[in-house]
Amino acid sequence: MSDDVLFSPFTLKGLELANRIVMAPMTRAMAPEGIPGPQHAEYYRRRAAGGVGLILTEGTVIDRPASRNMPGIPFFHGDAALAGWAEVAKAVHAAGGRIGPQIWHTGSTRGQGGWEPEAPVESPSGLVAPDDPRGTAMSLEDIADTVAAFAKAAADAKRLGFDTVELHGAHGYLIDQFFWPGTNTRTDAFGGATIAERSRFAAEAVRAVRAAVGADFPLILRVSQWKQQDYAARLATSPEQMSEWLAPLVDAGADILHCSQRRFWEPEFPEIDGTEGLNFAGWAKKLTGAATISVGSVGLDGDFFGAFGGKGSGAAVLDNLHLRMEREEFDLIAVGRVLISDAGWANKVRKGEPLPGFDAADLAKLA
Repeated sequence: MSDDVLFSPFTLKGLELANRIVMAPMTRAMAPEGIPGPQHAEYYRRRAAGGVGLILTEGTVIDRPASRNMPGIPFFHGDAALAGWAEVAKAVHAAGGRIGPQIWHTGSTRGQGGWEPEAPVESPSGLVAPDDPRGTAMSLEDIADTVAAFAKAAADAKRLGFDTVELHGAHGYLIDQFFWPGTNTRTDAFGGATIAERSRFAAEAVRAVRAAVGADFPLILRVSQWKQQDYAARLATSPEQMSEWLAPLVDAGADILHCSQRRFWEPEFPEIDGTEGLNFAGWAKKLTGAATISVGSVGLDGDFFGAFGGKGSGAAVLDNLHLRMEREEFDLIAVGRVLISDAGWANKVRKGEPLPGFDAADLAKLA
């Protein structure tokens, strides 16, 4: 099958991409004192030079106490960190690429290595998982300040010359903790029995970001069914529930939904359209009309959970990706681990060269 569909241009508002390949956000936790340095600029520059159409940075946190759960996670606030990120954007643009920061708050999740932030962690209900208390429940003032911090970070991204911005609303972190009934037991306006009610925090964050960046700046929202706390969790068990969840977020101002799943080829509702049916990004696009990014083990024969235990993955063929993109199931495809091992993966795909796998040892370096 032809790679032509992967290398067709994509345009949305002011975002003009040479191809459909996105570098997925991947936590590297290698920013001392939260400040990205020259090594980060070179790391992202190499992926742009290697043919990636759009780079989404590792998660970078907003200006809130305890917004990160590991010490090497970079900030997206403060003069020093923002100056570092400006150099990253400049380097990527010099290589012909496009880039957006992923804006993040880790909520009450636990990081690796047992590190604890100085301030108490915050979450919707003081829970990290069902019946697993950690930290404090957010007050209405905390919620308002957090929404404002997301908006400030997005405005800074635009001011620094980034091409887009992504809010991290997936994988069991703060925004996702509001979505999930297992971590949101609030009885006020930010809780509720339905996914539509529990989406209010995310909708307010998206709306505030949209107001901060203006109508013409592209806004991406990353969402997932699964959580790091529960890989089998599902926020929406039917298309109707998925519409109740995602449509208000698009209405609030999200232009692109970045729909994270462990394996992009798995159907979201096989009971409706079969074992080769639409994946998460496909259903999100069908139900909301928004552009979507799919992601999940692209080009590899194993999912990313093995990487945490030091397990690599071999290369996999892209036929299923071609098929889904040719039928316009989703608009863009995010690629993760393989780009850590080979910055030039996209160019190799374009040229028809042999493709690499992923070596877990590469996680130890920023290269």
